[in-house]
Amino acid sequence: MLTLVAPSILAADFSHLEAEIHRAEEAGADWLHLDIMDGHFVDNISFGPAVVATVRKHTPLPLDVHLMIEHADHYLPRFLEAGANSITVHVEPEAKHDVPKTLATIRAAGCGVGLTLNPATPFEAVAPYLSTIDLLLIMTVHPGFGGQAFRTEMMEKVRRAKQWRDANGGKLHIEVDGGIKPETAQVSIENGANILVAGTSIFRADDYAAAIRDLRGG
Repeated sequence: MLTLVAPSILAADFSHLEAEIHRAEEAGADWLHLDIMDGHFVDNISFGPAVVATVRKHTPLPLDVHLMIEHADHYLPRFLEAGANSITVHVEPEAKHDVPKTLATIRAAGCGVGLTLNPATPFEAVAPYLSTIDLLLIMTVHPGFGGQAFRTEMMEKVRRAKQWRDANGGKLHIEVDGGIKPETAQVSIENGANILVAGTSIFRADDYAAAIRDLRGG
């Protein structure tokens, strides 16, 4: 599968958000990744549907929305209306929603269906749902804050996801998020990931296009 790069808006300069979006787009970004945090499921607060809608106004790129929140099912309509192209929810019980029902609701809305798991959550938690989703996001740091070190041990989950993909039609996107820079991007790709979410390694770079090329491996 082609390697896609999804810059994480959370690391952008919000005082110049429109310019940052255009700069990432012109640099070759494939998707834009938007992390939604509620201060409950993760110990941080980011932004909500209004910011997603604002980003939507300024780019045709697919918006990859990751809901790190409790009761994602309750908030789904707001993010769908805001223009999300893909919505990823968490499998952990702490997310407080009916996972199969939430995934089905996203599917029925015509939106891309994503599921994710935290580093401490075993791969077995997502295995029953792999045939019902478009994207599996494997967190390579504990979610909530940028700039954390990549956890190499998460590559076992990436490999298991790739094994499932290879055995079941080869269509599942495998996304990694957390500590993604050229070296860890290459490790992730080698293990089977095809979508790289990167925040600081792009938005803190002087040359966004070079940063994106480096993530792809040149």
